[in-house]
Amino acid sequence: MTIGFYVSINENDDNEVLITDEHTLEINESLYQNQDNGAQEKTTAERPTSGMGSLIGQDLANLKGILGEPQRIDESLYGYQWYIYNIDYSKYVQVGVENNKVVTIYAIGESMDVSPFKIGQPIEEIFNTQYIDTNIDIEYNGNSYRFELNDTDLNIRPLIKLGDIFVQLYIDKFTGSLSSVRFLNDVTLIKQRPYELGYTGELIEIEEPTEDVWRLIEEGTEKEILDITNVMRQRHNVKTLEWDQETSEVAYNHSKDMSDSNDFSHTSKKFGNLSDRLEAADIAYKYAGENIAANYPDGPAVAEGWLNSKGHRESLLNEEFTHLGVGVYQKYYTQNFIQKTDDQSANKGDN
Repeated sequence: MTIGFYVSINENDDNEVLITDEHTLEINESLYQNQDNGAQEKTTAERPTSGMGSLIGQDLANLKGILGEPQRIDESLYGYQWYIYNIDYSKYVQVGVENNKVVTIYAIGESMDVSPFKIGQPIEEIFNTQYIDTNIDIEYNGNSYRFELNDTDLNIRPLIKLGDIFVQLYIDKFTGSLSSVRFLNDVTLIKQRPYELGYTGELIEIEEPTEDVWRLIEEGTEKEILDITNVMRQRHNVKTLEWDQETSEVAYNHSKDMSDSNDFSHTSKKFGNLSDRLEAADIAYKYAGENIAANYPDGPAVAEGWLNSKGHRESLLNEEFTHLGVGVYQKYYTQNFIQKTDDQSANKGDN
């Protein structure tokens, strides 16, 4: 997974900062041997009986009985639909539903019950109370899978088995606290493959979407990244951002250009840097910035990745920005932040 950020000081300034953090996901298709079968037996944690984790495996009717109707439903790449609850950012949650069953949950709202964890919980408490292993073994339909976590994984996104479900913890390394939690069943975890994976037997593959379905997935992911960015800003007492459609189109075109050209960069060989692209789209702004990323499994994962990189975090939490445009093309992601004056915002509203 690769992420980068760019900041343009103002519309007439060509200064930029570029940082690239790389984490390559390697799928090991060879057979793994000498498994430590006793490693998982050390885990005494049980499946949650309360909170969001207890919803995994429950049907859609139970979900709606607890959380109500979602504010929207987004498509995903992994066979489930995201039921989005964003009316109150302090209770923001995405619930993945497949065949009328809850298969995954991403919770970042600080008021959400993510027992046995708590949003904002110090990392020391988690490491002192949970058994965290470098290897997670799964048996499914006669196949064996092993996720292998490296040191970075263990420190900022450990994976924990609780009974028959799995919990991915996103740690904010700058505050040393729990940023968000993702609950998954075994099949969904294997589909997403967020860590290095070894297996024997057959690998569960996802069906390649059609072009139309890809666009639905991309549009949903764009909205999720806006929502999660605003949850993060609200948590840090920074004013939330408004969506800007024209800036979103610029961001989308850059993501597509990076994919088409196989060039992960803030500067396009065809369309130039962020300032060039905003000017070409006739977008007025005082200050602008850009985050980019590639090969993350979905919106929540990329937003948490940006939060844990200094330059991207500064863009996410920058008090000067007022509007955001997000553009997603398959697994390429672009955030374009801009600051508008009150006059610019008012003029756009009159159009």
